Amino acid sequence: MTFRKALAVAAVALAAAACGPKEKAIKIAVAVPLTGDMGTEGQGLRRAVELAVEEANAAKRFPFKLVAAPYDDRADPKEAVNVANLITSDPNVIAVVGHYNSGCATPAAKVYARAPVAMVSPAATNPEVTAQQDSKDWMGPRVVFRVVPTDDVQGSYAAMFAAKKLGKKRMALLHDKSPYGQGLAEEFKKGFVAGGGKIVSEDGISVGDKDFKALLTKIKSDPSKPEGVYFGGLYTEAGLLLKQMRELGLKDPFAFISGDGSMTFGLFDVAGDAADGAYLSIVGVPADELPSAKKFVDDYKARFPNDERKPFDHFGYEAANIIMAAMERAGGPDRAKVIEELRKTKHEGVLGTTVFDGKGDTTSKIVTMTRAVAKKRAFDSVR
Repeated sequence: MTFRKALAVAAVALAAAACGPKEKAIKIAVAVPLTGDMGTEGQGLRRAVELAVEEANAAKRFPFKLVAAPYDDRADPKEAVNVANLITSDPNVIAVVGHYNSGCATPAAKVYARAPVAMVSPAATNPEVTAQQDSKDWMGPRVVFRVVPTDDVQGSYAAMFAAKKLGKKRMALLHDKSPYGQGLAEEFKKGFVAGGGKIVSEDGISVGDKDFKALLTKIKSDPSKPEGVYFGGLYTEAGLLLKQMRELGLKDPFAFISGDGSMTFGLFDVAGDAADGAYLSIVGVPADELPSAKKFVDDYKARFPNDERKPFDHFGYEAANIIMAAMERAGGPDRAKVIEELRKTKHEGVLGTTVFDGKGDTTSKIVTMTRAVAKKRAFDSVR
């Protein structure tokens, strides 16, 4: 039996066992926020996965139709679990690209493990997303993978940048109390203190808060004279913090540093010109700076000419292609075999070479620091 014939037989068998002759498409689920504050980021990832799937169909890469099936987790951990249950109950879903938020990916992964169905995250960076698979109460095989470096890598990189590149010795720490935001801030703290720096204050805010003037005034008047703020959180709160910081006179050389959850064009929508000069780290390398991603960038622009490409879209595209490559090696859309093949991944794609370690994390440890330029609505890499 040829490879393509084997794939076709497996697909027909899967569809017949699942929902009858009317549903023969094999699905890659895209579980991301499609609405709410983070909806723009999720919509970008949806488009990227759709592009990968459309290319595979056009190239007749599989002897069956492949579909990118979007699911809206609304960046809400409870909704992420609901979405995961929906996904695992559809046997035509072969694997999941998702989730975007670590707070969603962590609980949803438990659902996928019980199925089991593979989850390849294009954006969730909290170490716990994969580390939880070592816990005693983990039910199921290891099914979690991700194509982005983790927060311990990103946080320590930002700490070194603050100390060595910017020469900061005293920093204030803020986070949004989410697994992502707090985890990233704690990793920054570890690295900054280990490098001889001092964290002069630590405060948590809540997602959805709007007024940070009292908190920022406290930081400004701190007698230990912090030289900047590191914020672990997302772009909405980061944008408001920047706006209110500038209003209080906290400007360059007083630094604002944050992570990839703040590095999105939505930051400019919230902060406007106040975003100018903010330092934002991004895991990996921005797509525009990757020679290996040029075709993806061009194809994305041609396919979605009216949509702004988001910072994690090339990771979503890569995650989908890694799943498809695993399905090819597995000989068909078999969930268990796809998981086995994902563990053996050595994928050459837009991110370069992707290999997963024993936890399911990419072995890439690349982080890039950028600086916001409001006039250009851009994030320039800092060398």
